[in-house]
Amino acid sequence: MPVVSGPAYTEVAMGLANELNMQYLPTETRRFPDGEGYLRTPVEGFNSMRSEPVIVVSSTFPDNGIVQTMMMLAGVADIQRGDLSNLKGEGEQNLDDSGRRILLAVPYYGYARQDKRFSAGEVIAAGVIADHLATACDGIVILDIHEPKVLESHKHPIQFVTSVPELSELLSKDVSPDFILSPDKGAIDRARKVAEIIGVPYSYLEKKRIDAHTIEHTPKDLDVSGKIVAIVDDMISTGGTICRASDALRRQGAIEVHAACTHGLFTSGALTRLVKHVDGVYSTDSLSNPRAVVSGAPALARGVKKLLSTL
Repeated sequence: MPVVSGPAYTEVAMGLANELNMQYLPTETRRFPDGEGYLRTPVEGFNSMRSEPVIVVSSTFPDNGIVQTMMMLAGVADIQRGDLSNLKGEGEQNLDDSGRRILLAVPYYGYARQDKRFSAGEVIAAGVIADHLATACDGIVILDIHEPKVLESHKHPIQFVTSVPELSELLSKDVSPDFILSPDKGAIDRARKVAEIIGVPYSYLEKKRIDAHTIEHTPKDLDVSGKIVAIVDDMISTGGTICRASDALRRQGAIEVHAACTHGLFTSGALTRLVKHVDGVYSTDSLSNPRAVVSGAPALARGVKKLLSTL
């Protein structure tokens, strides 16, 4: 059974193929001089792609990731449909339709934070992208989406999976935290799960609105004196909240503060900023970054297995 990906997700796709005992098939990608993308599926994988379900590993970030994902799904569908006609006349041109069986595994679902309409005329991008992708495949597995509720009513099969077990194992082994902290009350469920796996207490940051444009996150009075604290979130972007929380935790007596997330975006010099405030930063490889120390493949494999049973 083949696992297909572009170059941005080679490691995740290979890890997923290994978890599921499947064959990894890289696609050929490049850019034309005007910036348009090119994608070609290797001919040597056609037979397996027509005889078995195909797992496509791709994300919706950055924007060209959406286009590449759509191209990969369409390319696999053409092969399974038997539409192989080409101007060079290479190989078979038309074969019998073998039936579409494609699952999409998404390490990072971009646009997930655009899950609500705050002002009139705004687009709920998270749902729009899912609608388009779902028509091109038979099921989607998404790793640690920011807000699952936006897609929970989706009519197509979607599996939401998490890397919490793998992140918890790494924190337990490499950090040995005494306390787990969530960046806000809304994300407390993730912190609770990590804390339960490790066997330590947990809490969350208080959110206080300063003015119409400013929100301040501060720890409550926590018993962290002399303790090692790990702040856990689904993603880290600028890192500002974590830096402020770390400073407050140290004022309350924490001897070490670490930050862990599934998706390490690390925008606007976040890593440079974080290393001045925390003792360690850890993320999965859902996005390529220097702190990707946990594989997202095991979590994706759990979701793929569930969807495969429905095909």
